[in-house]
Amino acid sequence: MSAIISTNTFWTLWLFAHLICALGLLGAVTHQAMAVALPVRKPAAGIVARFRAVPAAGYATAVCALYVIVFLIGSFIYTQYRIAIRIPLEAEHYYKTGGFFDFKEHMAAIGLVLLPAYWYFWKNAQSPEYDNARKGVTLVLAVIVWFLFIVGHVLNNSRGFAS
Repeated sequence: MSAIISTNTFWTLWLFAHLICALGLLGAVTHQAMAVALPVRKPAAGIVARFRAVPAAGYATAVCALYVIVFLIGSFIYTQYRIAIRIPLEAEHYYKTGGFFDFKEHMAAIGLVLLPAYWYFWKNAQSPEYDNARKGVTLVLAVIVWFLFIVGHVLNNSRGFAS
């Protein structure tokens, strides 16, 4: 593989793919969470109201697919993180940074386990008996996705990928 591209370029391209998919997931789950948490009662007039006025059920498939894709790409990148980034972080006594990433792993797994319930509640979006459960699961998933994004971004900035 190193005959075609360098090792650093290879991992940077995977990190970039992870970032692009994560941004798509972040946008989709944020739109859906805003539509569920603050539904628009009258025609959308301003930009914030239009942001909330999206058809929330239409995002469920995209959120599930993007979450799984981001999880799988992140799992692949994790092998490089364990060797090239985590060891130097621990050698330099950045234990809190490593600990936050460990917590990120757990939150990502919790989000993955939450996806079947999320999918079920959104598949039955017409059923009013699931409104509170659908809202709760969506908001929890949105908080998890935002947490994962922020921690991943901060960790990347603390050492820099491929440095």
